[in-house]
Amino acid sequence: MDLKHRSRNITDGRDRAPARAMFKAVGYNDADLAKPLIGVANTWIETMPCNYHLRELGAKVKEGIRAAGGTPMEFNTIAISDGETMGTEGMRASLVSREIVADSIELVCRGQLFDAVICLVGCDKTIPGAAMALARMNIPGFILYGGTIAAGKFQGKDVTIQDVFEAVGANAAGKMSDEDLKALEDVACPGAGACGGQYTANTMSTVMETIGLSPMGFNSVPALSPDKNQIALACGEVAMKLLRDGVRPLDILTPKAFENAIASVAATSGSTNSVLHLLAIAREAGVPLEIDHFQTVCERTPILADLKP
Repeated sequence: MDLKHRSRNITDGRDRAPARAMFKAVGYNDADLAKPLIGVANTWIETMPCNYHLRELGAKVKEGIRAAGGTPMEFNTIAISDGETMGTEGMRASLVSREIVADSIELVCRGQLFDAVICLVGCDKTIPGAAMALARMNIPGFILYGGTIAAGKFQGKDVTIQDVFEAVGANAAGKMSDEDLKALEDVACPGAGACGGQYTANTMSTVMETIGLSPMGFNSVPALSPDKNQIALACGEVAMKLLRDGVRPLDILTPKAFENAIASVAATSGSTNSVLHLLAIAREAGVPLEIDHFQTVCERTPILADLKP
């Protein structure tokens, strides 16, 4: 496969001198533009822990792309926090945001003629949104999940955001003091990373590995683990290998791959939101997946992992 199978149309030849001049204005040189252009679709945002660290992670991904022989070009899209907006009018924006994420990644990659793309994701809707975009564009690419948050510590026990939600009820029932609720709130989320349970983000992270749109083992490294930077650096070589081998998302997103993904949700007691998202990804991929398939797979799949919740 021509490594610049798309980007030649924007960088090569006499007629593209004006485009090259504009690329050079932001720091790219002739050597950079002679290499494959790899989009880095980042869902970094400063409103939530789930995606907050993706700016730094994106820098490592770009470093890895350069080391592997590509030229990274990063761009950003949006994200909405399910956990923060829950119970407010803002929660109505959540599912809509999935479509905006998919649309914006597709538009930039098509418009800028990237040869491949790596999507950095965090909170719930950014993961399926990125997968939907990959299926639509069908250019070499994959998804890197930012990772789960670390556990907080409260009164000698590990806690997560789930404990805070439960504490609200306990406080309302007079079973927890205002002071303890505030103390728990202050320590439950100790840093960056997506909600610490097999909720939608971690479920869809598992789905991405088992369906084949994320390298196996990359997503499960927690957000603040020292190993996450090494994973990000390795993404460059993965992207260039996909490009060299001509492997595209629709080569991966087969009916069997979707069955495998559903089984991973069942085996980990994952989020039922995976039904919404897998159906949407299947539609983009042209795979005939129906809601009844979930019941069929779940009935034959044992629960293998007792994950929180």
